[in-house]
Amino acid sequence: MKAFLMYRDRDFDPDQLLSRRDRVRFRLGEDQKLNLQWLLPWNEEELRKDLGLDVLFDAMADNDDFLFEVAKVGVLSGATDIGAILYRQNILSDCIKNEAVIRSTYKLLTEAIEGEKSYFWVTRRSFPTTTLHRAVRLLEMYTETLKKLRHISDTHANRFDSEGFTALFAMLKEELSDEFFDKIRSHFTLLKFRDGALISAELGKGNKGKNYVLRVPHVDKRSWFSRLLSEAPSGYTFQLHPRDENGFNTLSTLKDQGVNIVANTLAQSADHILGFFQMLRTELAFYIGCLNLRERLARLGEPTCRPVPFAAGDRKLSFFGLYDPSLALSKGQKLVGNDIEADHKDLLVVTGANTGGKSTFLRSVGLAQLMMQAGMFAPAQAFSSEISAGVVTHFKREEDVAMVSGKWDEELARMNAIVDHLKPNSILLFNESFSSTNEREGSEIAKQIVSALVEMKVKALFVTHLYHFAQGAYSQHMHNVAFLRAERKPDGTRPFKLAEGEPLQTSYGEDLYEQIFGDNLRKDAAQQSLGPQI
Repeated sequence: MKAFLMYRDRDFDPDQLLSRRDRVRFRLGEDQKLNLQWLLPWNEEELRKDLGLDVLFDAMADNDDFLFEVAKVGVLSGATDIGAILYRQNILSDCIKNEAVIRSTYKLLTEAIEGEKSYFWVTRRSFPTTTLHRAVRLLEMYTETLKKLRHISDTHANRFDSEGFTALFAMLKEELSDEFFDKIRSHFTLLKFRDGALISAELGKGNKGKNYVLRVPHVDKRSWFSRLLSEAPSGYTFQLHPRDENGFNTLSTLKDQGVNIVANTLAQSADHILGFFQMLRTELAFYIGCLNLRERLARLGEPTCRPVPFAAGDRKLSFFGLYDPSLALSKGQKLVGNDIEADHKDLLVVTGANTGGKSTFLRSVGLAQLMMQAGMFAPAQAFSSEISAGVVTHFKREEDVAMVSGKWDEELARMNAIVDHLKPNSILLFNESFSSTNEREGSEIAKQIVSALVEMKVKALFVTHLYHFAQGAYSQHMHNVAFLRAERKPDGTRPFKLAEGEPLQTSYGEDLYEQIFGDNLRKDAAQQSLGPQI
């Protein structure tokens, strides 16, 4: 049984993916321990830091460590084809329409998986009979869960429209039929051996037993009156003395040999069903995280929309009311959104006033891109973008007192690492990059790097105060470059909106100076004008 709620034709379960990779590494002779990081992009740490992703993951997890890990993998390892994105979007739409059903199903699976741990004690140094007993108990418990899943399917299937849920419910209906439950119930009755176990064997060399086979008990279908009048069946019996410990051990050994194959088969069946529960729970966990995040944003009055993905290389990027969900969650308030139409652009250069919302805008684009490719909603009233081969960030770093080299060397080293991993149709977000050197040198480096990126078909969004770089690009009037500017009102206030505009040479640092020091300077000036106080 398969869930297929993240992909049409393969599993999403991180544990299973790690297991497969573990086997590959073992064959290659590598003995390093596997961890979840191998499922994540190479720049996972940078993305989490620069885009504030942990705030997003915390909202999706709602204090659940398992949901946090699934959210992290789901968002950072998004799909790269339109079909997979639309597949998840349709499933998420079903989850939103049927939230109560999804949450109750997730809870049911979690309880079944947690219940398995109560039988873990018999897995160490267990004998076939104890393995059989554990497997039967687990299968009985799992059967009850399967019945509840079948009931959910029968009751609510007509309320789901997505391909993923339609296939899941059809599979549950086909494989969990009434005949299946009747048959498995009869097997459980036999495997409890209330009337003893019927085992056949052959004599081998030295009169040792071999070819032990557990047999289905003979069921006497005659009436009780017929059995009362008939003669007892012929055969040989023997009895053990109540204190014959060796005899009891011998019989236990014979029984273990007879039930060994059946015990292993049942244990594998229990593991198979448990694996299905774990897989379905993991894939539902991603959508539970989406529901949690959507609920948190709705409380703040923030909109969400179904984004429209375009094929990689189409150079599509337009949105209405786009905001940074991590910042909104951190501040606990509704933010000002941005409206941009930047289709057919290879480069966006963003300039303007300090604290005008440029970095927030950059993060909002990166987050929306990741969320779209994960099959989620977007933090906007409308959002469309091309599919990216990867989202990469190059943000200005604060001075590190332990840094071996200077900030300029550190910036170039990070840029070198990025270039080594970049693929065509990636999106690269620059935030005040190359500002740790002088204006002219930084502008020249930025110009050369951006030109090379555009040539290798990488889309770049560049927030900068490098006027020579920005103005130089603007003066060329290139059709594939858009210029945005953070707005500033005449009184110096910032509306935190971006609009198309020519780069300006000033970042209005005097506004910040006035805001921070203005009141104190005016007080000092007033006191000086009064002269010495008597």
